[in-house]
Amino acid sequence: MISRKIYINILARVLLIVVFAFLMAFAIVSSASVRLSLLCLAAMLFSAFSLASYLNNTNKKIKLFFDSVSNDDTSLVFSSKGGDRSMKELERSIENVNRQIRKLRRDAEEKEQYMGILLEHLATGIITFDNKGFIVHSNAAARKLLSLSVLTHVRQIERTNGRLHSAINGIKPFERRVAPVNTAAGPAELSIKAASFSIGGREMVILSLQDIKHELDEREVESWMKLIRVLMHEIMNSITPVASLSESLSRLLRKENEDISPGDVTPGMIATLIHGLEVISDQGKGLMAFVESYRKLSRLPEPERTLFSVSTLFSRAKVLFDSLGAPGVTLTISSPAEDIKILADQNLICQVLINLFRNAVEACKGRVGAEIILKADMNDLGHPEICVSDNGPGIPGDLIDNVFVPFFTTRQSGTGIGLSISRQIMKIHGGSLKVRSVPDVETVFCLGF
Repeated sequence: MISRKIYINILARVLLIVVFAFLMAFAIVSSASVRLSLLCLAAMLFSAFSLASYLNNTNKKIKLFFDSVSNDDTSLVFSSKGGDRSMKELERSIENVNRQIRKLRRDAEEKEQYMGILLEHLATGIITFDNKGFIVHSNAAARKLLSLSVLTHVRQIERTNGRLHSAINGIKPFERRVAPVNTAAGPAELSIKAASFSIGGREMVILSLQDIKHELDEREVESWMKLIRVLMHEIMNSITPVASLSESLSRLLRKENEDISPGDVTPGMIATLIHGLEVISDQGKGLMAFVESYRKLSRLPEPERTLFSVSTLFSRAKVLFDSLGAPGVTLTISSPAEDIKILADQNLICQVLINLFRNAVEACKGRVGAEIILKADMNDLGHPEICVSDNGPGIPGDLIDNVFVPFFTTRQSGTGIGLSISRQIMKIHGGSLKVRSVPDVETVFCLGF
């Protein structure tokens, strides 16, 4: 070991100084030769000088090494040809450490270069800025999405898109927002996600920007196609019997392609005509009711927001549930430990809850131990969330994506607009209505605010 050899070297020099000191003392005390005393003194001084020089040389090399490390200089090389073996081993060890530092630094630079190239080639825009708004890094995708060739401060975004700047300023860690922007390729919808971290004592925020307009357009087209299929199905179901019945009634009043005379009309024919017209009238009323349902879905009132507590909402929801008259189905209310406040239109939120209660009661009908649970809590993002769950048969996996499609229903007596209206109500509040289901275990609808 180097430290051991240096220790032995220093100890040997100290022992020599001690030996020469004893010899000089002995020569003085015993009145020996003055020359011997002077020789011992000279040898002692030489050994002390040699020790000081050795320690100084060792310290200089170590200090030189640490200075080079603190100054980010890894080019230090010791090339002394003289010196003892322990000093050469010290130099070799310092150079080995220096070589390791150079290797680590080279690896770090290569990783940094790799990450820089990777960020530049990402299709997702990445922006990193500090708590003062100064941008530390932005990749090419971010600059392209923001139509800015140089990006040094968040305030630059305000000049091109105030709404996007507000979204970025107001975004919280792990939150997601959507903001419209105009790019060189046309209008885009940016999905913004944020994360925060601390580096070198500086609070940093990293944003990811992604254009989701194409996905939104695809979803919109898909939703329209689903709606059109349902509308066609409902309209055809109403029109087909009307057309068939009209044709049958027309044939009843014609004979050999000619209208029959009034004298040929029998009481039976009149009864058949009256019954047929009543059926046509009923089908027409049903079609009108269907169109009215669509009008309700597309013309929801603007919410009148007030601040109310969840406990107040749950008390009102209990009264609404009791009014349904659902024997055999119990409602369990799980209130949060700390009362949660919600800024929304309480009447519209109650409409959502009554729709969910009706569906849950219908699903649990005839089941032993049927139970509906109403509870509220704060979600992972710290936002209020109200969930309605039931232990009914659940929703099959191939149908769960369609439950919010207007007029889609699995019940013969259902209209298929309750869940659609409920989701629309949550959307105009800036919230969400989501569902998850495990067949024969539970179905949970959650209102996110």
